[in-house]
Amino acid sequence: MQNGTLLAAVDLGSNSFRLEIGRFDHGRIHRIEYLKETVRQGNGLDADRNLTQDAMQRGWDCLARFGERLAGFEKSQVRAVATQTLREALNRDEFIQHGQKVLGFPIDVIAGREEARLIYQGVAHLLQQSDERRLVVDIGGRSTEMILGQGLQTRQLESYRVGSVAWSMRYFPDGQFSSRAFQLAEVAAKAVLDESMATYRAGAWDAAYGSSGTIGAVCEVLAAAGWPPGVVTQGGLDWLLDKLVKAQSAERLKLEGLKDERRAVIGGGLSVLRAVFDLLDIEQMAAAQGALRHGVLYDLLDREADLADLRAASVQRLAHNFNTDSVQAERLSQVAQQLYLMAAGGTLPKAELTGRQRELAWAAQLHEVGSQISHTYYHKHGAYILDNADAPGFAVHEMHRLSLLVLGHRGKLRKLEADFEDRMFVQQLLCLRLAVILCHARRDPDLKGLQLQWDAEPGRRFCLTCRPGWEQAFPQSAYLLQEEVLAWQKTPWTLLLVSSA
Repeated sequence: MQNGTLLAAVDLGSNSFRLEIGRFDHGRIHRIEYLKETVRQGNGLDADRNLTQDAMQRGWDCLARFGERLAGFEKSQVRAVATQTLREALNRDEFIQHGQKVLGFPIDVIAGREEARLIYQGVAHLLQQSDERRLVVDIGGRSTEMILGQGLQTRQLESYRVGSVAWSMRYFPDGQFSSRAFQLAEVAAKAVLDESMATYRAGAWDAAYGSSGTIGAVCEVLAAAGWPPGVVTQGGLDWLLDKLVKAQSAERLKLEGLKDERRAVIGGGLSVLRAVFDLLDIEQMAAAQGALRHGVLYDLLDREADLADLRAASVQRLAHNFNTDSVQAERLSQVAQQLYLMAAGGTLPKAELTGRQRELAWAAQLHEVGSQISHTYYHKHGAYILDNADAPGFAVHEMHRLSLLVLGHRGKLRKLEADFEDRMFVQQLLCLRLAVILCHARRDPDLKGLQLQWDAEPGRRFCLTCRPGWEQAFPQSAYLLQEEVLAWQKTPWTLLLVSSA
């Protein structure tokens, strides 16, 4: 990446949306601009786990303002990520579809452990490099991430469904504070976080860092009251709890350093933070400068360099863990990519073609992960695994696309809940299915004279051409291809099978 290139990260958090713009300079990213808006989508989930119209509109309005600032940026320079609220929201697709239009860039919903990985990258890149073992804690609006790492490498990642917005709504309704409410909130937080004790407690790390909103807000209040700046101690937390209980409500709370936007969620945030300190025997936690958005910026650099792309490693790990046939997977990958190059090679820019081929190769590597559960309907088991797997480097929708390819690589197409208007997905799916057919004997197929073309004139037709005599030489493959022709007749697309003259 050239020095001077601008990069931007958009963090769609449960409490706030943030935009960080930085300039790349000799391996570092220096801040150019930072925008933050308190959107509080986390308290906009109704009883059915749908975002209310008001919550969606607040988010869209903010994204529209961010989108105006990002006008002129290239797609490769911007990444927007959404966290726990949109992981939970059942109507997230509605929000994201319109949100992407007003922002002008794709929005990736990321899994909890992927969020944790990016948080650590943001924190680690803004800390002085050393060999210290680090505990990083990020208390967000609806989730809390914990990470153990050293240098730029993570060792343990976890995300827990407990956060400042969720706990404030549940235990401090209408902003009312009491000793009993704090006691209940801390006990409940410990019940969620209890399993972290074995992995993250004192002895597993040398220094503890707190990232993002809750830690930063508590640090500012404590510093304004004369406590050591930039750190949180147990004594400081006890002092702050006493102040909140005496105030009795968020509305009556008068604390120097407490921003109005934090007033409504300080009770929940403090109770979760106290639970973390108690469970992990933390004496002192430093406020980190880095956060999720910084990790997203540095991840943009990694995504540009294939060797640093964690997604390939995630695919290899999944394939290894489920003991897939690596020889067959590689064979399938090569054939599927070769077919895809025939069908889509002249219609896509080189970079996008490479990305789609890589995605197809990953699907080929993972198409049999469900076989370890049961060979019957293994494609369905595989799709479920991918939809629920923690795969560093992948957004939720990227894993879902892979799961659809795995689910659709065999069987009936009409039952596949996929977007058949997405030509690039259809091309990938067809090439994967054809590769499975051609490699059905688990040996290298004879592809001499085989051509796959997308007929752009009608727009929804593919033509697979075989050399004369191929059908007689490979009767089982020919039979399976004829069955494939029938399968595509039940979709908006057509597959033709012809012999060359």
